[in-house]
Amino acid sequence: MSNRSWFYASEGQQKGPFPEGQLRDLITRGAVRADTLVWTEGMAGWQKAGDIPGLVPGGSRPPVISQSDGLPASAGGYAGGPLSIDVDLWPLLGRCLLFVIGLMLVIPAPWTATSFYRWMASRIHVPGRPNFAFTGEVGDIWYVFVAMGLLSYAGLSDSYIVQLVAIPVQAFLSWMSIRWIAGNLASNGQRLPIAFDGSALGYIGWFVLLYISFITIIGWAWVTTAWMRWNFRNIVGTQREVIFNASGLDVLWRTIAFSFGCLLIIPIPWLLRWYISWYVSQIALVNRTA
Repeated sequence: MSNRSWFYASEGQQKGPFPEGQLRDLITRGAVRADTLVWTEGMAGWQKAGDIPGLVPGGSRPPVISQSDGLPASAGGYAGGPLSIDVDLWPLLGRCLLFVIGLMLVIPAPWTATSFYRWMASRIHVPGRPNFAFTGEVGDIWYVFVAMGLLSYAGLSDSYIVQLVAIPVQAFLSWMSIRWIAGNLASNGQRLPIAFDGSALGYIGWFVLLYISFITIIGWAWVTTAWMRWNFRNIVGTQREVIFNASGLDVLWRTIAFSFGCLLIIPIPWLLRWYISWYVSQIALVNRTA
């Protein structure tokens, strides 16, 4: 387990991921106790640190079961837990820049966007879904990304009408891309039978509300959190429920720290990896309740 990343729960919040060495250091310093809930990939669910043999000095409970109810993955016994992502610093920065440049140049947008989603998906670790991947093709919805690229210039227009009309149109295009992404996810080379079932009107409503919430200075963080949860509630076809654990306050201070840090230019690559890794770690899979 020495190469695994660990998460632990503290004050109702999920912390991590941490390398095992760092987790053991937290245990030594008392930040993680025997009764603290922890999780790592391969575990059936959150367990007390003291229940995991060899993790906490004096712990002697039974070993962790790797699949819920002893069922193999093919039988539907998938474990729950948070997602994680493993990205190298400079490739992440380069891919993000290529994605933005592709949109600005409009024509390359379908290629750069598809390549970006494939690369990101290949680095996300989903509990119970080995070799997670994105299988969408450039020609699937190329027109959506071309339109997104063109609309990125709407803010340069002197017409307020053009700028206002661009908002719901951007939302609709984003809704189309979300449906495309959800419908083209795979594991071990097999397409996953999932889909995004949220309505276009509902998605546009959240998108517009987010714009309006910026008037409140900080309210956008809570709208973002609620919108993320709405998005995940509308993912269908999964044997487990997808949830978003972060609070509005979590989103607020991290986004502010990321934004101000980026003004210094030099820290951008490190901040980008930190911010994306945190966002992914706030997405978790749990057993669906009846």
